Order: sequence, then C-alpha cells, then structure tokens
Amino acid sequence: MTTERNREARVPEETRRGGSGPRTLAEELRTRPDEELTALLRARPDLLNPVPNDLTQLATRAGTRASVVRALERLDRFALQTAEALAVAPDPCPSGTLLTLMTGDDGDDTIAGALPRAVATLRTQALVWGGADRLHLVRTARELLSPGGAGSRPASPTGLGPTVADACAGMSPGRLQEILAAAGLPATHDPVTAVASLTALFADRRRMADLLAQAPPEAQATLERLTWGPPYGTVPATPAPPVRWLTARGLLLPAGTGTVVLPREAALHLRGGRAHRSCEPLPPEVVAAAEHRTEVVDTTAAGQAHVALVTVEELLQEWDTGGPAVLRAGGLGARDLKRAATALDLPEPTAAFWIELAHSAGLLASDGEADERFAPTPGYDEWRALPAEERWEALAAAWLTATRTSGVVGGQDAKGRVLSVLGPGLDRSAAPEVRARVLELLASLPEGTTAEPESLLARLRWEHGLPREEPAGAVDRPERVGPGRAGRTPRGNGGAAETSEDLRTRLARWTLVECELLGVTGRGALAAHGRALLGAAPADHQGAGPEAVSPGGPARLLAPRLPQPVDHILIQADLTAVAPGPLERPAAEVMGLLADIESKGAATVYRFTPGSVRRALDSGRTASDLHAFLATRSRTPVPQPLSYLIDDVARRHGHLRVGAASSYVRCDDDALLTEIVADRRAGELRLRRLAPTVLAAAAAPDVLLARLRAMGYAPAAEGDEGDVLVTRADAHRTPPRTAPAPVPDGPPVPGRKLLTAAVKAIRAGDLATTAVRVPVPADGVEEGPGTPGEDGRLPRTTSAETLATVQAAALTGGAVCIGYVNADGAASQRVIAPVRVEGGFVTAYDHTSDAVRTYPLHRITGVAELADGAAP
Repeated sequence: MTTERNREARVPEETRRGGSGPRTLAEELRTRPDEELTALLRARPDLLNPVPNDLTQLATRAGTRASVVRALERLDRFALQTAEALAVAPDPCPSGTLLTLMTGDDGDDTIAGALPRAVATLRTQALVWGGADRLHLVRTARELLSPGGAGSRPASPTGLGPTVADACAGMSPGRLQEILAAAGLPATHDPVTAVASLTALFADRRRMADLLAQAPPEAQATLERLTWGPPYGTVPATPAPPVRWLTARGLLLPAGTGTVVLPREAALHLRGGRAHRSCEPLPPEVVAAAEHRTEVVDTTAAGQAHVALVTVEELLQEWDTGGPAVLRAGGLGARDLKRAATALDLPEPTAAFWIELAHSAGLLASDGEADERFAPTPGYDEWRALPAEERWEALAAAWLTATRTSGVVGGQDAKGRVLSVLGPGLDRSAAPEVRARVLELLASLPEGTTAEPESLLARLRWEHGLPREEPAGAVDRPERVGPGRAGRTPRGNGGAAETSEDLRTRLARWTLVECELLGVTGRGALAAHGRALLGAAPADHQGAGPEAVSPGGPARLLAPRLPQPVDHILIQADLTAVAPGPLERPAAEVMGLLADIESKGAATVYRFTPGSVRRALDSGRTASDLHAFLATRSRTPVPQPLSYLIDDVARRHGHLRVGAASSYVRCDDDALLTEIVADRRAGELRLRRLAPTVLAAAAAPDVLLARLRAMGYAPAAEGDEGDVLVTRADAHRTPPRTAPAPVPDGPPVPGRKLLTAAVKAIRAGDLATTAVRVPVPADGVEEGPGTPGEDGRLPRTTSAETLATVQAAALTGGAVCIGYVNADGAASQRVIAPVRVEGGFVTAYDHTSDAVRTYPLHRITGVAELADGAAP
C-alpha cells in the first residue's frame, strides 16, 4: 500500500484524467507559498518527525493512514461532513457537485457560504488538493470515509452504500439484462455499458421519479427506511412482492447471502441530492445561564481557592508520618481512599481528585522503600513555604496540564482491571486540551456570566467533529426489509469512535466540576484569576485570543481576595479555641499539635484534649512552652481548666518509659507498675516484672505505647541512651521526586523557529530532487532532460568526470547536482555550488542544507550539470 501511495505521489494523474493544473499533491505543494506549508506542518506536526527530505516525501507521508486518521479526528463537524461528501463524490469532484451534495437540490445559502471555509481547512491540512473544479480527496481519506464497495458491508459515515458499479461487480450478464429490461432500459450485451446505463437512470431526477411513481406503496416505505442508512437490509428466502419489485429493477442490489443494499445513486435521489440528513456549517453558540456581579464571582472563587489549599494541606498532613501502603499493582487501595475521604469529610470521587492533583503537582509520591508507602515529597515543604496565592497557582498550573484524570477511577482498563487512585492507566492525553478549551469558551462569555453546560458541551462536540447527540451505543445493523421487521435500530458510530466521543464529553463535564472545586470559577463563571490562567494553555489552543487573558498573573490577581492570615486565637471556657481566619503558619503548626480541629470554615474551631496536649509534648515541647504560646497568641484570657489540663498531662507525661526489649516499661513508681500489671486490659501485652521499676512486654514498642495510652496513661518513648524520643509530624519524606510527566496527545506543536527551519530544509531538498539536469548520453543514446525526483536515481559519472565537472563549476561559480553517500550509507541528492577543490575534497555551498560543507570526492557517486534556469 505504501509503494502504491508513493507511486500516486509521483506519477502524473492528469495523464489519465486529462486537464490542467497540478497533477499530484506533491506538485500542488510545490506551488504553495512558505506560509501555507508552515500552516500545514503546524496543523499536522506528525509530518515533521523526522523532517521530510523533499515535498514528494512530505506528500507521501501526508497520505499515510495514521497521519490521515489523526488529521480527520481534529476536524470540526462541518469540515468533516465536507470530507465525507467528497468521499462519496466522483474523483475529481467539481465544486458544483460538492455544493449539491452538501445543500441538496433546494440549496442552502448558509451552507453555501460556509463551504469555502471548510474546503480551505481541508486544503490547508493537505486532505484535499486540486483546483476548484477538480477537487481531489486524498486516497487514504476516501478509503476511511467511504468503505462501502463490492462485497463490503460497512457503509459510509453518510449512510450511503456502494455505487451501482461496485454493487454490480461480479454480477452475471444475464442478471444485468433482466434488471435493464425491468427498468425499461435498452438491452446491451456489454456489462460495462449496462452498469453505466443503470447508473445514468438513477442519477436522472426526472426518469428516476417516473420509475418510483410506479412502485407499490410498500416498496416506497422500504426505500424510506434505507434512505438515510444503514443502506443494507436482510431479506427472507422468499421475498415479499414489494421487495421483489425493487430487486428486479436494481433499486436493491445483492450484497451477500440474504442481504441487499440500496445503491448510492438511488439513495442520493431519495435524499434530494444530500449526502447528510443535516449539515451544521456554524458552531452552536454557548448559551448564558445566569449573570452575577464580577465581584461576587471573584470573591466566591477566591474563597474556594483557599478551601483547595486547606484541603491539600490537610490531606498531606494526614500522611505526614507515612501514608497508606502502595498496592502490589500500584496505586491506592479502596479502603485507604475511603479513609482519606472520611478524614477530609468529602465524597470519595472528590478526595480522589485532590489526591491526584497533589501527585500531579509533585507534592505526593511513593517512598520507594521495601514497605512502599505514599508520603509527601521534599517539594511539599518548599510548596508550603510559598505565599498562598503562589501555592494556588502551582496547583492550578499542574491541573491544567496534567493528563492524569481522577474521573476514570473505579472504571476498568482494557484488561478488565479496576483503575485505582495513584495507579497506572489514569492518563488521558486529551485532558489538557479539553480543559484549556473549556476555559476559553467560558472566557468568551461576558465577565460574571455562567455558561449553560449542555450548550458548552454541544460546542465542544461540534469542534471535534462528533455527533450532535450521545451515541446510542449500537453499531449499524442491516434493516429487515421482509416480513416480521423489528423496530429500526438507530445509527451509531460504535467501537473506538464511541469510546473517544464519550471520553471527551466526560472530560468536559469533569472540567466544569474541577474548575469549581479548584476556585478557577465562582458560581459557574470564570473568575479574573481563572482568565489569567489561560496563559498556561497549550500553544495549539488559543481560540479565546489575547483579549480573553486578564493582565497580570493568576497569583497577583488572586492575592487581594484571599483571606489574610491572622496571628491570634480566641480561647473559650469549654476547652475550645476559635481562629477567626487562617492562622499564620507557625501558629497553625503549633495549634495542629496542641488541639484537635473540631470544625472548619471561615473560622476554625479547635478543641483541647488530653490526647492533643500529649501529642504536643511528644513533639518535644514542654508545659512552659505551651503556656507561653497560649498566653501570646490568645486575645482572651487562658481559662484555668486549660492550664490545669496542660499541667496535669505534663506531670504524668514521661513518667512511664517504653523501650525495646522487644519492649519494656520503666518507671520510678513501682506502685504504678503494679497497677498496670494488675489491669486486665494489659493482659494481651504479656507484661512481666524484670525489676521493681522495669516491666518487659512481648509487644512492639509502638503497640505498647498505643495500648498504654488507650488505657489512660501518658507514656513517652525512650531511646537507646535512655532519653525521651521526640516525634515530629514531618518526620517522613520521600526521596526527591519529580511530578509525573503528562502523556502527550501526539507530537507537540512545533515552534515558529522549527517550522521556519523545516520549511527551508524541505524546499532545499526538493530543489535537489527536482532540478533539471543537462541531457547526458547513456550507451550512445541521447537522453532528454529529466528530474532526478521522478525515478530516484542518483547521478552516475566516473571519478575523472566528477573531478572535471566540479572544478569547472568552481571556476565559473555555477551549481551542479551530485549524488552523495554519507558514512552511514544513506544516499541523497544535493545541489551544490563548488568553491574549492583540493586534496580529494570539494568545499561548496550546499543549497539543500543552506550551509557551506566539505564533501570527500570518493563519496560522490556522480555529478550532473543543471539546465539553464534550473540553478538556484
């Protein structure tokens, strides 16, 4: 297939069809200016990997199946409908025929006005070439968009079946004569003439109308069911009379055992000349659902941005001393996700979003140890030290470009395995593109305006060439045209197309929810800092334009609206304290140890308990430190019960010492040890007295600590030297980790410098392969001028002839074409202007690479002079 397509790029087509204009796609590309070649390479970056040697190779690569599929997937709905119409049109297709296929016999001014834009889009992407009256659709695109043929069951996306010629292929001459006689056409013994006569009948509006006027009503009803597809139908062994009437006149042609098909020409007559039931030349508008004051939107979004920061910090603090274990297959277990959701007081899908966002921002990863667990990274400490607005901007930028998608958690991969949070298989390469486009569409609305979600989804579906409505999930099935017909099966894409469509729709819905969670939008409308975030959108999606981007960065716009940190608390008599805003980090860290958070919101309520005070003492702080902190930070007097609580816990803290024996308990008060040994709750610890002040236990030290604390005691952990161990909340960190790299959706869009250099290199390479040589005698026969690119042969001359020719060119300053084989054995043709020839080397300006290079003479296969006017 590649060889055939390569031949198509080189062999003149017009010699077969006649006419003027470019004969191949490669020839048309040579007539395009550099700006149009740059637009082609920008729209289809896969053509640049690697950079083509010349325009013939570029045209060949543009016709490969993988590249054409990717290009078709990026067309909007109307451009794709235009390509589908060209696929069922004759090749080449006059512009008038294409217009009729798009608008029908009645015409439509809106479609007619938008059609040139769609054709220009297809031409820019090298899917269509040729003049206005000779439009050629690239062969691969025609094969993909019009698969119906002789013996082929799939129909075109337009719902049209094969042509009469394809459907009649292999039919016996006798059967063709019967069809001609029944249709009232003159008999002919030539099958080709018979097929052409039947085709002309179906394409003639007047004669076709006269023929259908004779059809029984049931036959016309059968045709109506097949008109818009699928065009195939099943018939019983003994067809009904209406079906026999249709098959006798060729309106239904055999397509296999028990299957008939409505030929394309007949279907187009029934459709009034239309290839599609309906065309959508213009994108649907994004409808405004509600309007809010911009100040309300920005304030609401800023408040949610603050909640987002608090949620991420709270999540990572939960896992500060070592998070849940990593599953053997990777990822977070369902129970651990449920525990995290309970701790954050959030639904599990929302908790999964925050966990994945922290991972995408490089704040959370697995520690890689033998007992592998999830834990914060060193980057978390750096992130936490940033101002609040910069922390939010880092999270939002990571969300915008991440391909990991928490919305697919709980689904299954291709092998039926359940997808888990932080596990493999969550990357969806289309996610950044969809998120950026959703923000652009929201930015296209007036400030403070909320978009109607379904209209926004409809716009996205149009831009990606997807059907207007969600697919029904059923693939095309043959229509029953005999007795006992069941209800009609709706037409759908099925397979991979359905999966892709559903994914993009879900990505857009998830984006709207995530925007609200993250504080990019407020009350559904894009906030000012959300508009500024558009500057981080991928380079190939700038549809909103620079006017949609607010001046200033997101952090600068968000900072004034974030709640300002406070440095004080209000302690109440019931052992609670209220922080009237977000606490400054030093105060928040101490309060997080000294008290338990009871409720969160605009104000945070803390509760002091014996366990929380013990936690603060375990971190190395003393009772005097805690009293001083409360006295400094509290705007209200410290209640006496709180002072007593701290003193009481501090007096008992460390009175018991736990170490490793496997573990032991040490205490100077032997009566207290006797009390512990006699306590029934300590039975499973298997304590025994080693000395009046020492007890040994079979349990591990951490288990012993937890059990004694549960029994109401306040033991402290003891080290090998007998000193009290201090446990800190930030004790466990992973080794340095980088954020997961996004999985790209195909090659990245090349920059301007790369595009300019690539076009220049392709032009130079094309010059070398198409430069006309001076006629060279071969075997005594004079050959006419030819282009090396037509047959790919390198120039061949003897060493003496090569040396003489390049020396003469160096003296005259002329250019020559050489064949060159590099050290790797790769052969190429180059146009050079020799400057100096000495020592077995020729130094020349290489027009192909636009540089001065030196070539060993022994690697030059031959040299050919260029014809007059062919030299650059």
